[in-house]
This record gives sequence, structure tokens and C-alpha cells, in this order.
Amino acid sequence: MNDSSSARPAAVLDVWCELQCPDCRSALDDLRALRARYGDRLELRLRHFPLEKHKHAFAAAQAAEEATEQGQAWPYIEAVLGRVEELNRQGEPFLIEVARELGLDAEEFDTALIDGRHILIVDADQAEGKAIGVTGT
Repeated sequence: MNDSSSARPAAVLDVWCELQCPDCRSALDDLRALRARYGDRLELRLRHFPLEKHKHAFAAAQAAEEATEQGQAWPYIEAVLGRVEELNRQGEPFLIEVARELGLDAEEFDTALIDGRHILIVDADQAEGKAIGVTGT
């Protein structure tokens, strides 16, 4: 008998976030505390809600999806959020630099940002957020 239920978390928390948001950076400590307390019983699921006022947020959301594809979602998310000011100044080159620093395939990040392979995921999250009344992060 295969009991896969033990492999699934007991709960999933959708985290509506954007990676250029200083408030989302401030929330990282709370998310780390939740992870420390609940471990594998809680899945933190990033949901993208890029705000128009942050011009690099949409690209950052796409980059986070590429980090997910490469198996490093939360390390990448935390690295970008931890350096919001650099993202503000540098934009997409910063997103690729962070990937390189984490040992990810930076060339694939660059290609993903050019070809837009993750746009539909970001658009779908944003549309769902709007549909359920999310107005900010």
C-alpha cells in the first residue's frame, strides 16, 4: 500500500507577494517563523501580484518562476526580497545576477525573461488575485 498522504503538507498558505515590495520583504521574518514552527506540514505557496507602481515586479515574478523550475524558488525569492533596493536600481540584470550568485543557470533566466515562458503563470495569479479581491501585497 502506498501512503502518499504523509508526503503532503497539512496546510497550504498562499502568500500574495511581489518581489519589489519592501513590505513583502518585511514579511519574510514571519514566513520564516511559520516554516520553523510547522516545517513540512505547511506549504508556503508564492502567488504573484505585481503592482503597477513597481516597474520591475512583473519581470521579478517571471524570474521567480524560473527559479522554481530550477528547484530554488524560496532561496531566490528571499535573495531578491532581501535586496529590493538593488532591484529598484538595476532591474532585470539584477535578477540574473542573483540567479548566478545562487548557482542557478543564469543564461536560462535571461532567456526566460526574453521569451516570456512564465508570463501566463504570473498573469493567472494576478487575475485570480483580482477576482478574489486582492488589492495589494
